[in-house]
Parts: sequence; C-alpha cells; structure tokens
Amino acid sequence: MIRVVRGNPTPEELAAAVAVVQARAAAAAAAAAEEAGGAASARPAAWSDPARTVPRGLPSAPGPDAWRMSYR
Repeated sequence: MIRVVRGNPTPEELAAAVAVVQARAAAAAAAAAEEAGGAASARPAAWSDPARTVPRGLPSAPGPDAWRMSYR
C-alpha cells in the first residue's frame, strides 16, 4: 500500500513512482532467486528455444553467414 504523505502528485507521477517501486522489488526478487537457485536453472538452454525452428528469410545480399542459409 502506498500513501501520499505530502504534496499532490498527478496520476502520471504516482504511476511512475509505483512502477519504480515494482521494478526494484522485482529486481530484488530475481537476485534472491538467482542466489538461491543459480542462474542456469532460471534460463533454459539455447537449443531448447522454440524460436530456433522458425524459418528465416534469405539474406538480401550474401554475407559471411550466407552459406548457412544456402540449403533452404
């Protein structure tokens, strides 16, 4: 619960203050979870990312990695 003790903030100012408090609390919770469980358990491995299977378009101009896209 947040209580305004002095002044008369606008709704935008109050929303900004609440956003800062929530972001700080989320960062503290994430730091505590990382310390307790380790960073590896919080993030899945790159090979299991479903975005890897999404087809990508061919490059507009050949570049250093163009050979990777040549099989499509």
